[in-house]
Amino acid sequence: MDNIKVIQWGLGAMGGGMARLMLEKKGLEIVAAIDLDPAKVGKDVGEVLETGKKAGVKVSGNPDEVFGHVKADLAIIATGSFTKEVFPLIEKAVRAKTNVICIAEQMSYPAAQEPELAEKINRLATENGVTVLGTGINPGFVLDTLIIALTGVCLDVTKIRAARINDLSPFGPTVMKTQGVGTTPEEFNKGIKDGSIVGHVGFEESLHMIAAALGWQLDEIKQTREPIISNVYRETKYVKVEKGNVAGCRHIAHGYMNGKAVIELEHPQQVMPNLEGVNTGDYIWIEGTPDISMAIKPEIPGGLGTIAMAVNMISKVIAAHPGLASMKDLPVPSAVLGDFRKLGFAKQCAKVSTK
Repeated sequence: MDNIKVIQWGLGAMGGGMARLMLEKKGLEIVAAIDLDPAKVGKDVGEVLETGKKAGVKVSGNPDEVFGHVKADLAIIATGSFTKEVFPLIEKAVRAKTNVICIAEQMSYPAAQEPELAEKINRLATENGVTVLGTGINPGFVLDTLIIALTGVCLDVTKIRAARINDLSPFGPTVMKTQGVGTTPEEFNKGIKDGSIVGHVGFEESLHMIAAALGWQLDEIKQTREPIISNVYRETKYVKVEKGNVAGCRHIAHGYMNGKAVIELEHPQQVMPNLEGVNTGDYIWIEGTPDISMAIKPEIPGGLGTIAMAVNMISKVIAAHPGLASMKDLPVPSAVLGDFRKLGFAKQCAKVSTK
């Protein structure tokens, strides 16, 4: 039985972690790796990941060459946060008849903000007989998929509240930039106004995914973003935060239906919150029949969770019905501890999420 052949596109903090995990999994084979960083191009993947042994695959800086000569079952794209940003990459993979898992936050439910691109991705994927999925820890699991699953035991639901208080430290420069980490308060406020700092990317996607799963139609979404100012010096592999500067963003979103807030999602994210005594955690409260309250303390680690979600969904995506899918459409996510090749999921994906 042939291995599942995977192209890893992006070898940063998250993509590198995914490649490292795949090298350890039975039934998966990295047949190509793409990264535009000159310091990585031409090197063996194992050398770039510092695994201590060669993977037998060199990093390419030429996507056209890779997709023109390498046949793969699936590509994992770990390069950006926005649908417009990653669409050309997805299109290239899909036209090469390659399934796609993308961790760009907006790709978790692209119809929320980019309906035309969502329709185009769905059409391209359907025509080429492949599936495209956006996923990650959040969006992709904690503040949407997990909530949706918990409502499955409810007779009715009147309101949903959820909060993810997490540590951003494992994430790379892309996330640091969108969160405004390391900026001055003045730079943060300027970034919010000009759109260069957006806080958590994915609230609109999570809200619309939850609503679609429950059969709700949201009338309005309101969001607030505030800087989390550090009282101490903080430093990670990717960013330095001076005392008095921004360590993260407190971002809250409300989804309204018939004038009432029916979904409230809160996401105060910062690097090294432990330095100021902040405990991380994931919390969900569902008002309905019955009421449900769930707490995970500390948080599900964001970096590890994103890496795991992308890799663990590989077999499910390959087996899914062609088109654009979201996490609400596919079988329940699970860790894959055996041979990926033996997960013979039927072609049972639900209707694609383009609306």
